[in-house]
Amino acid sequence: IKRSVGSHDAILVADPSNNVIISKNSDHPLIPASILKLLTSQAAIHHLGLDYRFVTEFYIDSKNNLKIKGYGDPLLVSEVISDIARQLAGRLDTVNDIVVDDSYFVQPLEIPGVSNSTEPYDAPNGALCANFNTVYFKKENGVYVSAESQTPLLPFALNRVKRSNLDRGRIVLSHNENECTLYAGHLFDYFLRKEGINTGGNIVIGRVQAGTDRLVYRYTSRYSLEDIISKLLDHSNNYTTNQVLIATGINVYGPPGNLAKGVRAVTAYAKNILQLKTIYLTEGSGISRSNRLSARDMHKVLIGFKSYRYLMRVNGRQYYKTGTLHGINTRAGYLKRTDGEVYSFVVMINTPGKSTNRIVEKLLKVLD
Repeated sequence: IKRSVGSHDAILVADPSNNVIISKNSDHPLIPASILKLLTSQAAIHHLGLDYRFVTEFYIDSKNNLKIKGYGDPLLVSEVISDIARQLAGRLDTVNDIVVDDSYFVQPLEIPGVSNSTEPYDAPNGALCANFNTVYFKKENGVYVSAESQTPLLPFALNRVKRSNLDRGRIVLSHNENECTLYAGHLFDYFLRKEGINTGGNIVIGRVQAGTDRLVYRYTSRYSLEDIISKLLDHSNNYTTNQVLIATGINVYGPPGNLAKGVRAVTAYAKNILQLKTIYLTEGSGISRSNRLSARDMHKVLIGFKSYRYLMRVNGRQYYKTGTLHGINTRAGYLKRTDGEVYSFVVMINTPGKSTNRIVEKLLKVLD
């Protein structure tokens, strides 16, 4: 197995008692890619707790405007917004403008490694965002429509869709001209109207005034942090992971949220609690090539994450998280022997053209 690991790669395997039985280059700081999500998730569990739930607040001001204040909920999706609108229909008949407040996170919020591509993994972060800041569309009979039955294709997004020149695809909303936050407001407007609430139709950026605006509804997410981590590990969602990272930073250092506080909180947890030695973070999802972590330190993460391995993707006898960037291939998790004993493993390939698959297949054979 060690012969498959080059000078820019690393491997570490430990037995059920966490004794290292296979190791090569395990102290070398390497690019972790998305296996970094395990550390971010563990730090969030430590600071927030598995039952932590994001909230979104709704206020009425003196001019009968509806103000929506976001607190970073990463799963504010169409089905949730529809349910919220149903709840608000029992409290409101008519509102004037819809005012969207994203001030809980600092803007602009730039994540190292995130580009301006149309790929969902490049979706930006914010305090009030809907549908992961993406719009999924298709063309039917020459007309653009939504590719998701639960989500309308709003006029607000249509020009962006047309500029894509695609017959089917996904656009990623940006922070340019508050596009992300305004889209969330337009989506709320659509579902509020659908529930019979009359709205003035103007969607504007603003701020909740705590002393004068009246709280009419506080939505507490149906999804716990446990649910969120399970989803972000399964789908390897960068946007969701960094929303959790920023929320963790707020918990430790207070609002408003920003990337620096989140990175600082996770780094402090890694060094002070897990005793990691080689860690260097610039964000929490692994999308940045500037992140560094050794296989030995990743093993320390796995020791702490072992009781949460049920949140990871499972394939046969393997609980795992993979990471992929151009020229980077990583995998970390747990292998269950046929006798039921659980071994932890880290494979970090930083050599272009190589894969972790064959190494893990060999490991399964060797351990049995």
